[in-house]
Amino acid sequence: MISLASVALVISSGALLSNAACSATISSLDDVANAVKCTSITLNGFTVPAGQGLSLSLASGTTVTMNGDISFGNKSWDGPLFTISGTGITFNGNGHKFDGGGPFYWDGQGINGGTTKPDPMMKVKMSGTFENVKVVNSPGRVFSVGNSAPLLLTGLTIDNSQGDQPNSKSGGQAAGHNTDGFDVSANDVTIQNSNIHNQDDCLAINKGTNIVFKGNSCTGGHGISIGSIDSSVTVSGVVISGNTITNNDQALRIKTKSSASGSTVKNVTYSGNTATGIRKFGILIDESYPSTLGTPGTGVIISDINFVSPTTSISVVSGAERVAVNCGKNACTGTWNWSNLKVSGGSAGPITNFNGISGFSQ
Repeated sequence: MISLASVALVISSGALLSNAACSATISSLDDVANAVKCTSITLNGFTVPAGQGLSLSLASGTTVTMNGDISFGNKSWDGPLFTISGTGITFNGNGHKFDGGGPFYWDGQGINGGTTKPDPMMKVKMSGTFENVKVVNSPGRVFSVGNSAPLLLTGLTIDNSQGDQPNSKSGGQAAGHNTDGFDVSANDVTIQNSNIHNQDDCLAINKGTNIVFKGNSCTGGHGISIGSIDSSVTVSGVVISGNTITNNDQALRIKTKSSASGSTVKNVTYSGNTATGIRKFGILIDESYPSTLGTPGTGVIISDINFVSPTTSISVVSGAERVAVNCGKNACTGTWNWSNLKVSGGSAGPITNFNGISGFSQ
């Protein structure tokens, strides 16, 4: 006969119980395999050895709390540096940071050449909430988002500002390159109340539905983007609202590959965004990627692109174009309500193969 005292001992130790009954601490990669059996995990600060990643494959309902900063040894390899997966996860960074060691990798070429770089730095495959985390000096792209159920990313900081400056390997160009803030290929994603300073897209949506990007600050990069859109994908139900975009190449952009086919971009709503110091285009909708305002393809159908109240206000620099729309023949459809868009500065850009914009003129 098992005594109540014995049962209590087993419960307190967590040795023979389900995941729900135990807690664990990770202070090195050696701790991970046992820790992920528990649903309460403390992540202490440590350095991940060069050429290795920190991968957390978590039990459903796990809470992870950071208690220190994570850095990664420098080595040219493919990465990613950090991967997290699981359903119903709560990840609280407590303001701690992941440091990707960007200066070791940065050569002005990003993922297009030069030194092999861990890309992405942070691979998020979980559902739940990922919050209050700081990421600095990513080698290439920062967050790759591919959740399988609703995900909230909130209160995050991406700081690649050091990559704005050239170094001995970058030929006078910004050393950081291809440092996208968030690459999203998933449904039911909300990214909010976060600060992003980088050298590429603040947000790049590649595919997915029900995606919200609100209350964020984007500095120094290429703006808030949908695309580049490839073949056989759908983007729909996107809300871009209340963001501040400062000193970017574009403020708001939709880019589709000229060679793409069988894809749609629809039901995209912009509201209450503010952009200043925009260097190239206030609004750019272009179906000729990788060219800019080249010969557009016709294989991606774009529809229902609207600006609603409150007004989105964009200021571009001298020499930039306010609005450029480059559609393939019959590839942009319907009537788009742009009555709550205001763009100032620069000059008017071309509008090709589409006359369905209402409530706005350059």
